[in-house]
Amino acid sequence: MSTIDSPGERKIVTFSLGEQIFGINMSSLIEIREWDEPTPLPGVPSFIKGVTNLRGTVVPVVCLAERLGWPPSVIHARSCILVVNIVGKQAGFLVDEVADIVLIQDSEIRPAPDVEIGEPSVIAGLVKTTTRAGEGAAAHTDDDGIMVLLLDLDALSLTPSLDIAA
Repeated sequence: MSTIDSPGERKIVTFSLGEQIFGINMSSLIEIREWDEPTPLPGVPSFIKGVTNLRGTVVPVVCLAERLGWPPSVIHARSCILVVNIVGKQAGFLVDEVADIVLIQDSEIRPAPDVEIGEPSVIAGLVKTTTRAGEGAAAHTDDDGIMVLLLDLDALSLTPSLDIAA
């Protein structure tokens, strides 16, 4: 498999939060790190668990489940941090488990359902893949594959919170 995406396709990193599988564009990923307890900060939103040092750069660590309005992730042996680039800033997302890296076709991405919520949707679309589900994820599967929710990192609206934490 080529390391450069062809027009109309992209690589995504899939990971689990609870029983759901999410994906982000591989181009946004800086690295995957083992869970290491971050240094807590006072006065930040509860979903920011603290900061960690990434080769001399202070990186805020965000509990992605909590940021999405779900119960906070429970730390276990497969918990890890996805260090990503969001609007030129680095952030680490605590996730339950990294599942796979898969190649998807842009034409296979379906729009997220239009539902009334209090903020813009953080789901850029949905795609079915053949990614393997993590041990903890009882992913929604059928004969066609696993439904993956593609996150829109820019829509997570973390920039003000990252500025406070960094």
